[in-house]
Amino acid sequence: MEALKAGCVERCPGCSHRRMTMLESLAQKESWLRKQLVEWKERIEPVRSMEDSGRWGYRRKILLTALYENNRWNFGMIRRDEFIAIPDCPVHAEAVRRLILLLIRILPSSDGFPLAFLYQSDALVTLVLKTKQKPSVDWLTDEVIEELKSIGLQGISLHLNPSAGRRMFAKGGWHLLWGKDHACNPSGLQYGRTSFSQLIHGLHYASLDEAETYLNPGHKDCVADLYCGIGSSLVRWVSKGAYALGIETGGEAVECALRNAPGALVLRGTCRHRLPQLEQWIESRYQAGRQKLLYANPPRTGIESPVLDWITRKMRPDKMAYLSCSAGTLKRDLEIMTSEGYAVKKIIPYDFFPQTHHVECLVLADGM
Repeated sequence: MEALKAGCVERCPGCSHRRMTMLESLAQKESWLRKQLVEWKERIEPVRSMEDSGRWGYRRKILLTALYENNRWNFGMIRRDEFIAIPDCPVHAEAVRRLILLLIRILPSSDGFPLAFLYQSDALVTLVLKTKQKPSVDWLTDEVIEELKSIGLQGISLHLNPSAGRRMFAKGGWHLLWGKDHACNPSGLQYGRTSFSQLIHGLHYASLDEAETYLNPGHKDCVADLYCGIGSSLVRWVSKGAYALGIETGGEAVECALRNAPGALVLRGTCRHRLPQLEQWIESRYQAGRQKLLYANPPRTGIESPVLDWITRKMRPDKMAYLSCSAGTLKRDLEIMTSEGYAVKKIIPYDFFPQTHHVECLVLADGM
């Protein structure tokens, strides 16, 4: 059994594999997947992960509860009504740990600054307050801004939401205090303050490499990209000369996707509500002899039932690449896909969340 890393809190439930070696953790994830996806276990490849040294300090996207007690702020999580402070969590990137220590030192008391949550998306930081009234921000001095820059941050915002907790972000209440409300990831793609992105950029892009190689989109092929996020995948289809349509629910993500992949059509809304437009788009562009392709990266709930029904019975893509973050909903969706004549060619697991039990899978499938 591995010893706890410095800064790791025993009571914290965040990393269930933290006492395992890398090989032990990956072996357990692969074994679990083979049990969950037993019908396709022969198609499951070894889990792909980072080097051991990169499995700590990788999180640059966090959501932490803020609590003011004993005349100071602290940041952590709530478990069974107990607040667990994790100011020096070893899974967090150094920039995150430095930010937390800085906020503990500079933020005013909760009487005038009702901070509820700290949300960080890589270089962009949001302080979520349970109030409608914008408080004084005289703590944001030139000296503090220079320290934020030295950490590698590019923007800090307030979000005023009296109901924060039930729903983290409201439509209004945004105040940019310093810097920018958008930044660029290592691939030069724009993301916003609340945009979803995978935690390990290199591993995520390796999965996109696999999907692109398999789908092999060509000039004037049609690619439907469901749950497209900021357009990390859309960029690839457009660069190959394919027609590409993305669907995403988040307004900020849609805005980024349009900027990142200007050659693609991006629709905002749920996939099931956008099926009429998606079907019309394919009918207007599809040409005999070209490919119909699908890329999907849904949330843990998987592909919506009416959407999967439409995909397998009406769209009938020649090939599909499906990145899943839940083996349970993946099994359900694969059962439907295979019952409609699709064959699973390969399942590639990715260790996007080292030290935890979570594992994501890229499924490559085609019509038989």
